[in-house]
Amino acid sequence: MFLALLFPASLAGCAVGPDFEAPVAPAVERFTQEKTTSLGNGQQFHEGAEVPGRWWMAFRSKPLNDLVEDAISHSPTLEAAEAAIRVARYDADAAKGALLPQASLNSSSNYTLASGDSTSTSVTQQAYSFFTKQMQISYAPDIWGANRRAVESLEARREIQSWQKQAAYLTLAANVAEAAIEEASLRGQIAATRRVIVLEEERSALLERQFAYGAVAGTDILSQQSALARARQTLPPLESRLAQQRNLLAALTGRYPSQAIAETFELSELTLPRDLPVSLPSRLVAQRPDIKAAEASVHSASAQIGVAVAARLPNVVLTANGGASAFTIAQLFAPGAGFYTLAGTVAQPVFDGMTLLNKQRAAEAELAQAEARYRSAVVNAFQNVADCLRALQGDARAVREARIAEGASRKFLDKIHSQQRYGAMSRLAVVDAQRVYLDASISRIQTDAQRLVDTVALYMALGGGEKSSF
Repeated sequence: MFLALLFPASLAGCAVGPDFEAPVAPAVERFTQEKTTSLGNGQQFHEGAEVPGRWWMAFRSKPLNDLVEDAISHSPTLEAAEAAIRVARYDADAAKGALLPQASLNSSSNYTLASGDSTSTSVTQQAYSFFTKQMQISYAPDIWGANRRAVESLEARREIQSWQKQAAYLTLAANVAEAAIEEASLRGQIAATRRVIVLEEERSALLERQFAYGAVAGTDILSQQSALARARQTLPPLESRLAQQRNLLAALTGRYPSQAIAETFELSELTLPRDLPVSLPSRLVAQRPDIKAAEASVHSASAQIGVAVAARLPNVVLTANGGASAFTIAQLFAPGAGFYTLAGTVAQPVFDGMTLLNKQRAAEAELAQAEARYRSAVVNAFQNVADCLRALQGDARAVREARIAEGASRKFLDKIHSQQRYGAMSRLAVVDAQRVYLDASISRIQTDAQRLVDTVALYMALGGGEKSSF
């Protein structure tokens, strides 16, 4: 009866230590000093807009969508993160058992052969059996909330694992998107470089014919041979990087490098997202995985203080034993064979060499450390977003200048072609103009790819949308 009354009372009792309160979002209105300006040149910012869960669909590339979904479905990293969540959940569930009474059944059987009285002339040995069947019940009321704080800390650790899975999910999607963009950029650069090599070879042939007629000097031939060698030298590294990107994409989807993926990527197949969401700072704090994981770490450390404080307070343990014992199994059920024991103990630490006090101080220091790491995570997150905004603003200007340069070289090439048709320009001048145009095209390809990569980085810096999106 006493156990039945004390059990619910202990569950409703107080819990020592601080009660966790979620940190307040920083009182800032924007990520940069001035208001975010419109990018222009194909993109614009929308302050306060929500980040879509499947943000990669903004690039309007079915191969990219399929590859990201494939990576999410087969990634060993996400499988490991999911297993870590289950481990944390089972640890928390196991700790909840301490809130309930513990019961166990014990059964013992003894066969004893006892010697007789050695002082007697007649020594008789006696053999007998003794059977004991009993149930033991023990209960440590959670008067100070130590067990509840321990469960609270473990639940917070499960939340940490959940947010770390979200971070792994976001990182995986961003890595796939960036690798696809890099592949598309490399394919464009390789195609343009091969055309440059063809032009350099044609220019070399033209100069050699002119040299045969004495129209050019030998140094011109040597200079052109050097230019051709440099052009050829740039191709193998690009091809190697393309092969490595294919290996990376295979690994990100859980495949081996020998298992080629079907999807290939070209820059022309990737649409630049026009409307870029820029979440409110308060929203960033509420959805970015590393910030939420740091917040859960603060929660876990806060609960551990309660565990440390409770260890310094009186500890009550109630025990009850009941059963039966007899010399034969049949007698176990006879009247008079039963027994029971009720006991209660109270233990209060008196002197432990300051061990428990120092453990409490260590828990308080861990909370201070977790709070500092949380503030650092928030500052770093805001810096990431601000860096991405600045990068995209710079990309818009770089793309504009690259396109102007490409357009100007294209117009110059068209003019040279027009003059060649009337015999006013040599084939060598046409080759030179084509080479300049292709160099400008390679530069434009690189700037376009960089803007796509920085767009992916912005989605990632903003937390990649709701946690429920996966």
